[in-house]
Amino acid sequence: MAAATVRVSANNTITASLISKGPLQKPSIFNLCFRNGGAAAQRRRLFSCSSIYNPQIQIKQQGQPETLDYRVFFAEDSGKKVSPWHDIPLHLGDGVFNFIAEIPKESSAKMEVATDEQYTPIKQDTKKGKLRYYPYNIHWNYGLLPQTWEDPSLANAEVEGAFGDNDPVDVVEIGESRAKIGQVLKVKPLAALAMIDEGELDWKIIAISLDDPRASLVNDIDDVEKHFPGTLTAIRDWFRDYKIPDGKPANKFGLGNKPANKDYALKVIMETNESWAKLVKRSIPAGDLSLV
Repeated sequence: MAAATVRVSANNTITASLISKGPLQKPSIFNLCFRNGGAAAQRRRLFSCSSIYNPQIQIKQQGQPETLDYRVFFAEDSGKKVSPWHDIPLHLGDGVFNFIAEIPKESSAKMEVATDEQYTPIKQDTKKGKLRYYPYNIHWNYGLLPQTWEDPSLANAEVEGAFGDNDPVDVVEIGESRAKIGQVLKVKPLAALAMIDEGELDWKIIAISLDDPRASLVNDIDDVEKHFPGTLTAIRDWFRDYKIPDGKPANKFGLGNKPANKDYALKVIMETNESWAKLVKRSIPAGDLSLV
């Protein structure tokens, strides 16, 4: 298979809030910061971890794009493979998080982290042995927050009792630049949509890259409406309707069919990071999920 190596640019250097100074580990970022106190105390400590580790990440492509064999692996400078889901840190401090792009804006190939494969590379999703595509392009960069997990055994009382979808938390990045598959961007969350997909809770965190020219103008949901008018509605409608051309019903949304604000988005991130920590500690059965 063809192989290519692309070094992540200097702007995408990963800065982790880790205790270990050795190779990439599987830390519980929020748990390291949040040992005592209630939700308010946790939020106060949210950005208090010091960043002490700077691994350089390379992207290694194997196979040809839009084939069943295509994979995008992540590796350290030494060549050692790492998991984008488990090993890239979530929290960078000061309200900033790592976002891993799976699907670049204005594309339709349904790329996703292979949560059941060793090192969880990015691949194109399949159905009945065929590559999956959205019926039309997605208009924003789409990907995941590392070190998060929507627990399928946990019912969310605030969202119609829906259970998690067994995947990392999804991110819709609204900046103007088109990301590359596997690119790691520093983002700040702005809002959250509680999508219910065939009965499963599938959070969509709305965020913006810090490199975007308008990033300093948007810090919460009201700023999105002001500087990106119509975007939140367009995102909701896109995810509501994209399965209809395949003969499936429209997706639903909890929380009154409206996006929640930044504080709620941070709550979702914190809770799903805690679920991920339990998963990698094997406090919760992993099933077919890869923890490597």
